[in-house]
Amino acid sequence: MTVLSLSEALNKFGNSLASRGKSVNTIVAYKGDINQLIGFLSSKCSITTLDGVSAGSVESFKKDLSDNGYTAKSVSRKLNSIKNFFSFLRSEGLVTIDPSSEIKHPKYENEAPKILKPIEYRSLRDACRNDIRATAIVELMLQAGLRIKEIENLKLEQVSENEIVIESYESHSERIVPLNNSAKQALKRYITDVRGESKGKNVFITKTGRVLLSRNIRSLLNRYFNKADIKGIKVNDLRNTFIVYQLKSGVPIDVVSQVVGHKRISTTEKYLELIDNKEESRGIKLREL
Repeated sequence: MTVLSLSEALNKFGNSLASRGKSVNTIVAYKGDINQLIGFLSSKCSITTLDGVSAGSVESFKKDLSDNGYTAKSVSRKLNSIKNFFSFLRSEGLVTIDPSSEIKHPKYENEAPKILKPIEYRSLRDACRNDIRATAIVELMLQAGLRIKEIENLKLEQVSENEIVIESYESHSERIVPLNNSAKQALKRYITDVRGESKGKNVFITKTGRVLLSRNIRSLLNRYFNKADIKGIKVNDLRNTFIVYQLKSGVPIDVVSQVVGHKRISTTEKYLELIDNKEESRGIKLREL
C-alpha cells in the first residue's frame, strides 16, 4: 500500500466531495477542520503521513481543542469531519484501520448563553484599549454580532462606511450588517493605523501579513478576558451579549435575527428567556453598547 502524506489524502477527500456534488462552502468547512488536524499532528506529534496517525493522536487533537477553549459542540463538529475523512480513506483502501472510529464525541448540552454585564464589557474594553486590532474585533462582535469565523473571513472589499457584507459560507446566507459609531471608529482605526497597505484581501491579519485565524482570535480574546478578570465567558458570548441587549432594547426580533444571521427566528426567540424586562421600544435602531 502506498503511504500518502496527510495533505495528499486531504486532496483526494476534497476531490471526492466535489465529485459528489457537495457545495463549495461544505468542502471548505471540511478542509478547514482536517487542515487543523494536520497542523496539530505535524507540529505537536511530528506526524505527516497517514500511517503515523493513531487513535491516540486523534484523541490528543480532541483534547487540544478543548484545552484551547473550543466548546464541546465545536469539538464534536470537527470530530465528525475527521470521522468522515477517515471513513472515506478506508473505503478507498488508503488505510486499513480507521484511527477515529473509537473516538467518542464529547457530551454537551445546549447551555444558556452567558451575557456580559455592562461593567464586564467596559472592563474588557479597558483591558484591550492599547491593542487596536483586539479592540476592533471586540467591537465587531459586541456591537455588530459577528461570529468568530466571520471575523476571520472578513475581506476589505466587504467593508463600507456604514455596513459590512457577510458573504455566504457553509450553511449561512449572505447578509448586510450595519455598523454603529463605535464599531465604525474601531474598525477604521485598525485598518488605517495598524493594518495599513499590507497585501492580501483579509481585514484581520498577523504581524507577518497572514490571515488571523479563528484559533488566533480566540486565544487573543481569551487573554483579554483574563486580563479583565471576567470569569466563565467564552468568545461567542460577545455575540450573545449583542443579541440580548438589542432584544431588551425593543429591537424587533426579526430585525435582530436578520442582522446576526440566524437561519430560523426560533433560534433568536430562545434569547428572550434571558430577558427579565424589555425596555420601551425604540424602533429598529440598534442599541449601542
